[in-house]
Amino acid sequence: MTTTVSPVSTESVPGDVLEALKRLRAPVVIGHVVPDADALGAMLATARAFADESCRPTVALPPGSLSKRLEFMPEWAEVPLANRDAFTAADGFVVCDTAKKSRANVGAELAQTDWSAGRPVVNIDHHGTNTQFGDVNWAEETVGSTCELVYYLLCADGRAIDAVTASLLYAGMLTDTLGFSLPTTTASALRACAALTEAGAKVGELGERLCRSQRKSEFDLLRIVYANTRIAAGGDLAYSSASYDEIHDTGCSAADIDDQINIPRSLDGVRLAILFTEGKRGKTRINFRGSGNLTVVELAIRFGGGGHAQAAGAVLDCGLQEAMEQVVPKAMEYLES
Repeated sequence: MTTTVSPVSTESVPGDVLEALKRLRAPVVIGHVVPDADALGAMLATARAFADESCRPTVALPPGSLSKRLEFMPEWAEVPLANRDAFTAADGFVVCDTAKKSRANVGAELAQTDWSAGRPVVNIDHHGTNTQFGDVNWAEETVGSTCELVYYLLCADGRAIDAVTASLLYAGMLTDTLGFSLPTTTASALRACAALTEAGAKVGELGERLCRSQRKSEFDLLRIVYANTRIAAGGDLAYSSASYDEIHDTGCSAADIDDQINIPRSLDGVRLAILFTEGKRGKTRINFRGSGNLTVVELAIRFGGGGHAQAAGAVLDCGLQEAMEQVVPKAMEYLES
């Protein structure tokens, strides 16, 4: 029997990452645009764990960037949110779960500026396409979630992990491994989750909130994605879509698009699943998922995106129909090759 063991552990946390974090006194902690539970958990746990008399972190969560389903996480964390003044006063930035600086969730206005302005950026991530945009970078694509990396970081620095911080980290590890069902679920990750459970992580409540609680609007959006699912390439490809009007007529927004890709992905025999969503008019987000031994990150890169080997994405500056006409034929060619 072969046992999958993560090459990352508390002992392998880079010293320059720890030193860079210890020097910060007023950092802004940032995740990616439309943060998922892993980005949120990593951001919030980092901000909580490093907050003390000498360090006052704030967290960047611009209005409209957070799905309603995940609003409980910053409520639990009780960390101050960053406004424009916090960015101005910051002596550095910690960017979690983000592969490119252009994907940092700083808000539309700041995104058009050099928001770091020569101040140090610490980049902690697990995407294989990370561009190493930080002054200090720790990117480990073999790890299932950025929350797992933050867990090792906090342990290596001897930081206290209370029940709230444990819950935030557990949330990211749970969701980014699809309930500990992906190949990135290592023995190390499960041991980390066991330790977080012992520290008081709210395992049952997180399962309820993240996996078994749908608002009516989210349920209606799922119905649309089911209805719009199509099969191609002899059953190897399944793709679905939701237009701007379909999304917003349910009461959802671009921030609520996340796990719906699992609908076409769940069909038996599908090797490649794609979800097209027009959260904003004229801008289509594309989620790619691979099954078995099929990797999809190369396909995402062709459209200016990136991500993980079997979970990647891209954004096209065009409407839904045009995006599908561009991507679906290329996806079929990709499967054939």
